[in-house]
Amino acid sequence: MNRMGSRGAGMDCDLVIVGAGMVGATLALACGQAGMRVVIVDSQAPATDFPDEYDLRVSAITLASREIFRNLGIWQDLVQRRVCPVREMYVWDARGSGAIHFDAAELGEAQLGYIIENRAIIHAAHTHIARLPVVSLMCPATLVAIEVREAGVTATLSDGTALTAQLVVGADGTESRVRKLAGIDSRSGSYDQIAIVATVRTSAPHGEVARQVFLASGPLAFLPLCDPNLSSIVWSCDSRYGKSLLDLEDGAFRQELQTSFGDRLGEIRAVSARAAFPLGFAHARHYVDARVALVGDAAHRVHPLAGQGVNLGLLDAATLAEVIGNAFRLGRDIGTSGVLRRFERWRKGDNLMMLAVTDIFKRAFGMDYWPIRAARNFGLTAADVLVPVKRLVMRRAVGLEGDLPPLAKRMLAGD
Repeated sequence: MNRMGSRGAGMDCDLVIVGAGMVGATLALACGQAGMRVVIVDSQAPATDFPDEYDLRVSAITLASREIFRNLGIWQDLVQRRVCPVREMYVWDARGSGAIHFDAAELGEAQLGYIIENRAIIHAAHTHIARLPVVSLMCPATLVAIEVREAGVTATLSDGTALTAQLVVGADGTESRVRKLAGIDSRSGSYDQIAIVATVRTSAPHGEVARQVFLASGPLAFLPLCDPNLSSIVWSCDSRYGKSLLDLEDGAFRQELQTSFGDRLGEIRAVSARAAFPLGFAHARHYVDARVALVGDAAHRVHPLAGQGVNLGLLDAATLAEVIGNAFRLGRDIGTSGVLRRFERWRKGDNLMMLAVTDIFKRAFGMDYWPIRAARNFGLTAADVLVPVKRLVMRRAVGLEGDLPPLAKRMLAGD
């Protein structure tokens, strides 16, 4: 799909976004609605249909992310597709008695969050983007060069197309070409784990409750889907063990999954095709450079055990849209260092904190020494009993607290 003019030509715009996934599309929609001329570049064309079978990749969406979608006008589209609310969450340690229970009622909310298929978010965002004449999509296309000048930046694509703008944003994932072309260093590492994802059918209904058990090999999460007996699993486990799980026949995998999770949802009756992706952490030394900004996984990558990865990226997008939107409304250059550094200061601290928290949890629950095992089980139980502490953690995790950008605040859209 290519909504621009002939390839090999040049085009002036305000903003080039590389990456048309959940974060990049959200940013494009927000900036397009603010009147900015936006070009989105992606190596793959977005899907134009919405299949009946569930996507293997789903995201746990916080209340703050819901408000971003509401304020951009795509929430109703998502609700009409497949959105499962999460009313409660149980977390426990398989190697001890420690457990914690989160309930939305403790916050005076109807939900803690939602489980939504990644492709549903992308499809809804692109449907609305297509209605904005100021937003153009170039795909498939690959960025090959960035040339920064005092008055602007030129992004050159593999077919020779030159896009001249005030700002280039990398929303192109962990292997971001924008980050590499801009020469921004990133601290990264591998957890030597993979995350296996699949859709499973159980004999007992999930009751709109998310469940996660910490196993010796890593955390296993059952996330509720719209069908009351369907859950999406994310099984983060050591790479060697994970490969052996992927090699199992369906029946043997189902039995291994049943043994690991137990009978909290009764019998596991069916498992879909499986997929896997490697796990690691990463954080860019800088989120911004001369006329370049990074959002989402291009800037930071966290372990999926807390389900925060995409939410951090959506907050990046909403914050950057706010910062450059203010400059745009005042007729200022949106790519200047003064504008971009405000975005970096706003988001970097929160992202670093979440990276540290998920890293600590991953490493603490990955150890099997009895003093650490006893400490973490005590910590889970104590946190469950200390209601004010638990409520504070919950409010932060679901996006009711913190330095949120306006798009993520409920006051704009109401209940």
